[in-house]
Amino acid sequence: MRCPKCGDQEDKVVDSRGSREGATIRRRRECIKCGHRFTTYEEIERGGLVIVKRDGRREEFSKEKLFSGIKKACQKRPVSPKLIEDLVEKITEAANNKYESEVPAEFIGKMVMDGLRELDDVAYVRFASVYRRFQEATDFVSEVKKLEAKQ
Repeated sequence: MRCPKCGDQEDKVVDSRGSREGATIRRRRECIKCGHRFTTYEEIERGGLVIVKRDGRREEFSKEKLFSGIKKACQKRPVSPKLIEDLVEKITEAANNKYESEVPAEFIGKMVMDGLRELDDVAYVRFASVYRRFQEATDFVSEVKKLEAKQ
């Protein structure tokens, strides 16, 4: 592992512990050369999932892209980054468990919408407006009415 401070590749592991229900190992490392401490995460590499878009295009599944989309929906809302990370992990795990190699984009979108509905109503409507391609203000109003009905 390359030290983020000096770039040297010699380090020692100071501490290791499992996290995220055993799916990841967190390691604290110390650079032998400069003494800088840093954290790395180790996780099982699964076969690359491919997202099948609405128009039939295929794109490699990206946890970073999923995190970024959810984070944008939650911008300036009282939703912690930890909750967003947990939702991304939940969606990734569900996709890996249900699908072997190709995941329909609708599955991911529905999982995100269900997760955001539980976290924050405004974030949910923001995501839904992009995901469902709202064209008019009436689309927003009808989605908010659905939310109110469920509560």
